[in-house]
Amino acid sequence: MPATATPQIQLSGLARRLVADELLTDVDAQKAIETATRNKTPFVTHLVEDGVAKAREIAEAASDEFGVPLFDLRSLDPEQLPKNLITEKLVRQHHALPLMKRGKRLYVGVSDPTNLIALDEMKFHAGMNTEAILVEEDLLAIMIDKSFEDEMEEMGDLLEDDSLDGLEVAEEGGDQDDDSSVDEAPVVRFVNKVLTDAIRKGASDIHFEPYEKNYRVRFRQDGVLYEMAAPPVSLGMRLAARIKVMSRLDVSERRVPQDGRIKLRITKNRAIDFRVSTCPTLFGEKTVMRILDPSSAKMGIDALGYDPDQKKLFMDAIKRPYGMVLVTGPTGSGKTVSLYTAVNILNQPEVNISTAEDPVEINLAGVNQVNIDEKTGMDFPKALKAFLRQDPDIILVGEIRDLETASIAVKAAQTGHLVLSTLHTNDAPQTLTRLANMGVPPFNIASSVHLIIAQRLGRRLCSNCKQPEDIPHETLIQEGFTEEQLAENPAIYGPVGCDNCTNGYKGRVGIYQVMPISEDMGRMIMEGCNSIQLADQADEEGVPDLRKSGLKKILQGVTSLEEINRVTKD
Repeated sequence: MPATATPQIQLSGLARRLVADELLTDVDAQKAIETATRNKTPFVTHLVEDGVAKAREIAEAASDEFGVPLFDLRSLDPEQLPKNLITEKLVRQHHALPLMKRGKRLYVGVSDPTNLIALDEMKFHAGMNTEAILVEEDLLAIMIDKSFEDEMEEMGDLLEDDSLDGLEVAEEGGDQDDDSSVDEAPVVRFVNKVLTDAIRKGASDIHFEPYEKNYRVRFRQDGVLYEMAAPPVSLGMRLAARIKVMSRLDVSERRVPQDGRIKLRITKNRAIDFRVSTCPTLFGEKTVMRILDPSSAKMGIDALGYDPDQKKLFMDAIKRPYGMVLVTGPTGSGKTVSLYTAVNILNQPEVNISTAEDPVEINLAGVNQVNIDEKTGMDFPKALKAFLRQDPDIILVGEIRDLETASIAVKAAQTGHLVLSTLHTNDAPQTLTRLANMGVPPFNIASSVHLIIAQRLGRRLCSNCKQPEDIPHETLIQEGFTEEQLAENPAIYGPVGCDNCTNGYKGRVGIYQVMPISEDMGRMIMEGCNSIQLADQADEEGVPDLRKSGLKKILQGVTSLEEINRVTKD
């Protein structure tokens, strides 16, 4: 019987053009496609690496076939390439390299303009529209190697970075460098570089994350995580060990989570605290560092983003001699900064302020701060009982978690003390019902709680590049705007992106629901009402909820509709 013929691949796109130009035979093209598919390499990459065709000739044929101009990569400075948008793994997999960023569009260098899969994946990972720029395959390979070679050599280059020479771990952070096996200059310098970059970029958290085949470092900027570096996965254990040494944790213990703290001295007069948490994962220890900048607690009330009437309610409440002010919201919504701002306003020589926090995040001069430690038995109730025997004027409770803590805090607010605290609820009305569900008698809630602030943090639009968006009137009405608000056709701005911001945003702004407890609300609480009834009463009394406050920020040009939807829409 005759042998079965191998099915022929129907040539299309670039392969067909190369055969038509006699740069490849039909057989060579068939073999190249089969081999490239089997090896999971791009078609053009295989042709050039195996010497089947010349990179310049392929590029010229592709330019003619698809009408795409050919760009000379030699005219591009590698230092100007956009960093940290696409992982090295994805770039090398598709042989496609981001070359420049303009607004929301990312221009990607490719040797095959028909490689739509590469453009789609990069669009997904970067969160930006992509457009192909045709380049020669051999020059593209060199540029990719150069780009990531510079990144991988960064740790070695840090050895010569004099700007980090003054960086040191303050004594209370515990620098054990001299007798630690992990004090290897490249690792030490790399960690220091990551920490200083995070501070310079205004990040709130740093994530060191080990995976099976890669390792990544991410920063949380303005509430969103961005990948910033991808050191070799082989360095994972050494990076974790270095951070443990800096924060006085047990380097040999990798089976259980650990918590520590670092004080990093940036200059003679400035130090930054880092709260460190390690957690064993499948492929190593993940380490997360929360950046605690003391300057954030001293921004002042005007920097928080309160509207004038909200600011007045806040100031009036914290200047009362007794009662309770509660701040509520999810983790990372800025509750601690709001409380510290109040404490800084109240911190005068004639008052005694005590705080119980888990843990103490920022040291405040003139304030007696207690670190809650369940292991030693120092919990919130025990700290509060101690405070009440020490002639307090103002008490800050980091979080009300249980009935005992809530009961002591309420009694303190009723006996001549100002109590500031937080709860984890979604809005202000739910806070009152949460206290009742804990078991606090409704009469005590109504007589002690004076103000509740629910808050979120939204990203602030970059003032350099924000542009008006064309959103239909009907859509704005559906989103919650009123006809009165839209009567004068206000400009609704959206993000663009430039060199001074991150994807069109720079910094964050608070969005607040500031709800004073009126006599009517107090009566409703004692009658056992639910949070929906309280929310309706607050609306009748003219207290805007988080959504309405967010829409107002949009009209002020501070943030965008998509950002308000991200942080406030149910």
